[in-house]
Amino acid sequence: MNEEMKRIDIDAIPGERWFPKETSFEEDMPLYWGDWGVSSEVDTLKAVLLRRPGKEVENFDAGQYRFSDEPIDVELMRKQHDAVADIYRSHGAKVYYVEEQREDRPNAIFCRDLTFMTPEGAIITRPGMAARRGEERYIAKALSDIGVPIVRTITGDGLFEGANGMWVDRHTVVLSTGSRCNRSGYEQVETELRRMGVTEILHMQQPYSNIHIDGLMNAASEDTVMIHASQVPYDIVDALKKKGYKILEAPSTTEVRETFGCNFVALESGLVLMPEGNPRCQEVLEKNGIKVITVDISEIMKGRGALHCITAFLKRG
Repeated sequence: MNEEMKRIDIDAIPGERWFPKETSFEEDMPLYWGDWGVSSEVDTLKAVLLRRPGKEVENFDAGQYRFSDEPIDVELMRKQHDAVADIYRSHGAKVYYVEEQREDRPNAIFCRDLTFMTPEGAIITRPGMAARRGEERYIAKALSDIGVPIVRTITGDGLFEGANGMWVDRHTVVLSTGSRCNRSGYEQVETELRRMGVTEILHMQQPYSNIHIDGLMNAASEDTVMIHASQVPYDIVDALKKKGYKILEAPSTTEVRETFGCNFVALESGLVLMPEGNPRCQEVLEKNGIKVITVDISEIMKGRGALHCITAFLKRG
């Protein structure tokens, strides 16, 4: 190289001099989305999503939609639904509604099945029953309208309904497979939960006689769970027992199956809202230190669902 050539000094390209905000989505939630998130079935209930019975319950074939053959008093159903919402409000929970819905989907009042809430937002489900498919679109819209982030929508050949999931604690979830949740749906939910820090997924095989966890098992406090003993697998009971849960056995199959004695909602740990007409289940809970409020939802139960079924939790704790 010619020593007389001058070296050209080229300025270095500067660095970006900008660094990302290294916080988790869960930490950012209250700042940018709202006060949402669930990782418990019993932490104080702060917000719920409901579908007040609309035109979809006014004229339909009960058999096609798996409702009771008994005629529905639509106005009474609405009054009973309003009474539930008022109880939630009176205990400090905000009540949001799914304002739009298909007019041929009477089961849409059972919002729990259409979404499963996590610490980072909602998983939109994919119902197993043809007569319910499509309801989830309007749940997604309602959640979007109020600012709840949607972290996943069950897709492909997956089937999953929200009542096929039950939080045990921040790191433990029961997921059940059966006619409303197949292996594909299960794995899609499992992937999201593990990404969020859930380390233990308890697989529960749903019995052929039942479609959802909340018809067979429900937590009443941070250390108390009621089960329909003949229908809940031993491995699930054993896992809960090892985590310190007291196992209460529902004393009446009739109450569990016909008046939904296990299908209650914890307003906070140790205080539950239960469908009226379950005296034996109520007595067991109260004898074990659980406070019980009852409400008449006789018309709602003609859809073969109860309190836990109509309530999508948006915020606990």
